[in-house]
Amino acid sequence: MKPFTASEYAARIAAVQAAMREQGLDALLLSGPEDIFYLTGLNHQGHFAFTALILKADGERLLVARAMERETLAAQATGCEHVLFGDGEDPAGVVARTIRAGGLEQGRIGIEKHTMSFPISVWEGVVERTPRVRWKDGSGIVEGIRAVKSPAEIGCIRQAAEISDRAMQSGLAAAGVGVNEREVAAEVYRTLVASGSEYPGFAPLIRTRDRLLHEHTTWRDRLLHSGDCLFLELSGCVNRYHAPLTRMAYIEHAPRGVGEAAEIVLASLEAICGALRPGALAGEVYAAWKAVIDEALGHRDYHRHHCGYMVGIGFPPSWSGGGVPVGLRPGSNMPIRQGMVFHLLPWLIGQGPADYVISDTALVTEKGAELLTSTARTPTVAG
Repeated sequence: MKPFTASEYAARIAAVQAAMREQGLDALLLSGPEDIFYLTGLNHQGHFAFTALILKADGERLLVARAMERETLAAQATGCEHVLFGDGEDPAGVVARTIRAGGLEQGRIGIEKHTMSFPISVWEGVVERTPRVRWKDGSGIVEGIRAVKSPAEIGCIRQAAEISDRAMQSGLAAAGVGVNEREVAAEVYRTLVASGSEYPGFAPLIRTRDRLLHEHTTWRDRLLHSGDCLFLELSGCVNRYHAPLTRMAYIEHAPRGVGEAAEIVLASLEAICGALRPGALAGEVYAAWKAVIDEALGHRDYHRHHCGYMVGIGFPPSWSGGGVPVGLRPGSNMPIRQGMVFHLLPWLIGQGPADYVISDTALVTEKGAELLTSTARTPTVAG
């Protein structure tokens, strides 16, 4: 059973087709798992094998996938024509034949140039076999529509946020002197699954202060000691929708300066939420965060690559989709729209006697930002 109604899928397809017509495209060739899920409902772990959706301007959907996924496609990706290839076949040839069979051999076809899911060998093979196709960059068409969430999608994210909070609280409660980082991770995973989460697009990030800047590493076989600082970043996942959050726990006692650092971070989070309104620009939101940080630190030298990024549908290896996340970055002219969802990161690192890190998922509403995750944001001492 698909997670959304037939009318919701129809509205998504219609919105993508309208954007295609604006760009003069006859079809769109998509390979990103998030986009394929958004338009078909295909939710599985088989994207290690090439999978592509050809969406024609007239509405026909042609899903090219590995033959052994036949039963999964039949159950989940209804409303599509399934074009299957065997393990000994070249998927590039199958895609090219599908393009020709669909009457697109001289068409204008958009391709997601930025995706991680289109191997060069397949792309080159498709191009060689379709010499009359006019290939255009269709990157961002589906992502731009996905950026604004429907009420049903927001419902999934709210559920994911509740699960994220439960898992975070379990992880914080498990931490203490003599506890192995693996035990904290095990408790986080147990709570995620027991609370209704699917496998998240990103493994929970659990590490101590000595590896705080190793941004995408996680737990080791190591015991926690008095004075350690434990970093936890995680997300629940409901129907592939995520709601990340981050908290820090100080083992047995907090270092000097934590209270002051926490006050700065919480004030900067409030500034982000105040600026994150429909009609604002992403760069203006970053500037609001930075103004609070600059005033509190007494200098303008502290910078981050962003103070938040969009989240929603995610498949491994990310909970924000393939490629570099679309962020609240300095100078960005991306307009903020009602229904967008962001993972906000008002971090303060390396600026004094104590680091302080929190993050939360926020929904852009008509009135401003609503924080969906709610675990206590004040300093936590564990064990």
